[in-house]
Amino acid sequence: MKRSLSNVLQLGIKELFSLRADVVMLLLIVYMFSFAVFEEAQNASVGVVNAPVGIVDEDRSQLSRRIGDALLQPRFQTPAALQIDEIDAAMDATRYSFVIDIPPRFQADILAGRPTVIQLNVDATAMGLAGTGASYIQQIIAQELNAFLQGESATAAVKIVTRARFNPNMEPTWFQGAMSLTNNITLMAMLLTGAALIREREHGTIEHLLVMPLRPVEIMLAKVWANGLVVIIATSLSLFIVVQGALAVPIRGSIPLYLVGTLIYLFAVTSLGIYLATLARSMPQFGLLTMIVYVIMLLLSGGNTPLQSMPVELQTIMQLVPSTHFVSQAQAILFRDAGLAVVWPQFAAIAAIGAVFFLAALLRFRKTVTLMQG
Repeated sequence: MKRSLSNVLQLGIKELFSLRADVVMLLLIVYMFSFAVFEEAQNASVGVVNAPVGIVDEDRSQLSRRIGDALLQPRFQTPAALQIDEIDAAMDATRYSFVIDIPPRFQADILAGRPTVIQLNVDATAMGLAGTGASYIQQIIAQELNAFLQGESATAAVKIVTRARFNPNMEPTWFQGAMSLTNNITLMAMLLTGAALIREREHGTIEHLLVMPLRPVEIMLAKVWANGLVVIIATSLSLFIVVQGALAVPIRGSIPLYLVGTLIYLFAVTSLGIYLATLARSMPQFGLLTMIVYVIMLLLSGGNTPLQSMPVELQTIMQLVPSTHFVSQAQAILFRDAGLAVVWPQFAAIAAIGAVFFLAALLRFRKTVTLMQG
């Protein structure tokens, strides 16, 4: 056991020295965790499709029911009935992008001409939905009021108060900066580990390793920890210098907890990178494979497009992808100040998926080694 750990340590140090000599890869790391994060923090417009909505109907009148019935597909899901004391828990758990609170005596106050207030709670971490979706809901409420009273005075009698949760000013850079960093972690973790294995094969150094008393699992673990270390250091610096510094994103949650989650995620993604490298015969092939997998993970993990807007079958499939859980835990920790009690299911899911990826990569790597030795 002690000898195996020593082998993993020494091989990992060799990986770090090899990376230090690769100027192009070093420049790519610096770019992806600095300028790329800053640039990608620009707002990306995303339409409102199948957004989950909850309604707290304290009035239970004809008018309040009309408002709920007016929220229709395909923009909104069928509104779910909530109690007023369930709003915070429901939004903390990200079950709803919008929650409408209709106060008691709402219809009576409207008919009597008395001012009243409807509260619209918005999950502003979902920037693609927050601004546009809130505007849609306000227009729908105003239209229903006008239709109910058949006059123009309805909009003057009602004041809709919007409260944006987690991102009060709806600053797009808050969300996009953190999500850009999350996406770049995925890409660089796959590229670094896979490229390290391809580089060993192209330079012929893999044959040197095979004649030594080393096991394939030791070679893999060395690449995982060495390249994972580089990515976690780059992530930490980017989080403090670019996200918090240059972009001025206020991080509400625990950064150490976020980095722990990132370490677990790196185990899964670096294993995936090694698996892809065993499928490719050259660096260009590996690059193409990586980009195909990365684009799918980028678009369908819930970071750039709402997961709720996807078909149910696709949502189920994406639960088997570690980036889906990583995006969820990153948003929960960084924006909602979630603790371990909230994000441990994501931690466990990523660890389980990572174990499967690592086992698949190890079996494939052993087969590759056997062919090379033969």
